[in-house]
Amino acid sequence: MKPIWLVDDDASIRFVLEKALQKSGMEVRSFSNPRDVLSAFAEGCPQVLISDIRMPGGNGIDLLQQIRQSHPGLPVIIMTAYSDLDSAVASLQGGAFDYLSKPFDVDKAVELIQRAVDESLREEQADEAHNEAPELLGQAPAMQDVFRAIGRLAHSQVTVLITGESGSGKELVARALHKHSPRSGGPFVAINTAAIPKDLLESELFGHERGAFTGAQTLRRGRFEQAEGGTLFLDEIGDMPLELQTRLLRVLSDGHYYRVGGHSAIKSHVRVIAATHQNLEQRVTQGQFREDLFHRLNVIRLRLPALRERSEDIAPLTKHFLQRSAQELGVEAKRISAEALRVLQQFPFPGNVRQLENLCQWLTVMAPAQTIQVKDLPDDVKTEVRSEQAPMPAVAATASADIPFIAASNPDSTAIEPSNEDWEHRVEQVAQGLIRRGEPDVMHHLTQRFERAVIAAALAQTHGRRIEAAQKLGIGRNTITRKIQELGMEE
Repeated sequence: MKPIWLVDDDASIRFVLEKALQKSGMEVRSFSNPRDVLSAFAEGCPQVLISDIRMPGGNGIDLLQQIRQSHPGLPVIIMTAYSDLDSAVASLQGGAFDYLSKPFDVDKAVELIQRAVDESLREEQADEAHNEAPELLGQAPAMQDVFRAIGRLAHSQVTVLITGESGSGKELVARALHKHSPRSGGPFVAINTAAIPKDLLESELFGHERGAFTGAQTLRRGRFEQAEGGTLFLDEIGDMPLELQTRLLRVLSDGHYYRVGGHSAIKSHVRVIAATHQNLEQRVTQGQFREDLFHRLNVIRLRLPALRERSEDIAPLTKHFLQRSAQELGVEAKRISAEALRVLQQFPFPGNVRQLENLCQWLTVMAPAQTIQVKDLPDDVKTEVRSEQAPMPAVAATASADIPFIAASNPDSTAIEPSNEDWEHRVEQVAQGLIRRGEPDVMHHLTQRFERAVIAAALAQTHGRRIEAAQKLGIGRNTITRKIQELGMEE
């Protein structure tokens, strides 16, 4: 944790707070005037800044304004005498975390500073997670369209509405818009409006004054204040209660809002990005969403495709999630066989990218070998894919119904080879069926099934002896071992 900075021209105040904070395990650096504090920012940044409101050579209000411009996420606590209480309250409108009235109870002062430290650490952890979060991955044309839209929108201040199914990555898009915008130096604050109880959401968004309601013992900064100078991401905006939609509309319209229980308007300098999985036009028709708010949010709409619409991205996403899961668990990253990957590419993933990420975490823990085979996949994935493939003839490990020029159900049987026209015509029929269904990578799919059938036939003839099977097929023993692994044929 970084040190606490304390600025006050009164040496006795500095001494008392220094000792109390050091006793609580906090490192403290003291200053006697704002000028020295501003110079110290060239060397580093504190965890929390505590400043007196009136000092020779400057005052805490001016210092707060300068710090908010260069370090918008730094919690600042203003100390004030009772006679300057109005000034202290005014400083809160400028973004101060809270204020201390002199004379103050030392224990309560330490408690307030600890709360400021906790919030600062939470925001740092969120920033680290943001910085470590990968860029959006996607090779599919639909995702390339999203990337181009992000590039065009990033430098704009316009409100963006992101639509897409749950788990499709809407927050990642919002973070990308923030990261590549002029506001990237400011905070990115996200809130899921559907996850917070209705009676708490207003306070969560706009904050509340001390004593605004039962239990409001301290002033609380809302998400709009926390996002000052940056971006506020409102997820699942379609679930916001109607009465709060009215308040949000006012902020978007004139840029001002009030804390719960407050009487002074606060100016907002925040870019709002909203997201929903719902059909907002339908909710407007049903009277569940304000039409004027919908038009205010729907300046630019960005649709994020579902994962089933970009199955070509499943392979790079699976590799990425397996590597990340292994890193988090401190184990070697698992690989996935071509056949298991093909099954994943045929799975519809109703939970989208989030479901694939969870699946990769499960496989990292549960798959017994380093290479993930079809048998290692969850039963619901295998069952779903099998049911979709039911109209297609199945390919077994010991025989091929789709490519019938090999009969290997009896290890001692002789290969039956009809005329080239027979089996080639059959392969052509299977290919036409796959193409009509819109299956991706038809050539790769059929090649794998062909190789699997041929190798299965050879292994059946040699009673599973791989070296002998490789000799019969005219390939090397390393090749047949690699093919068996890639095709998911290992027992």
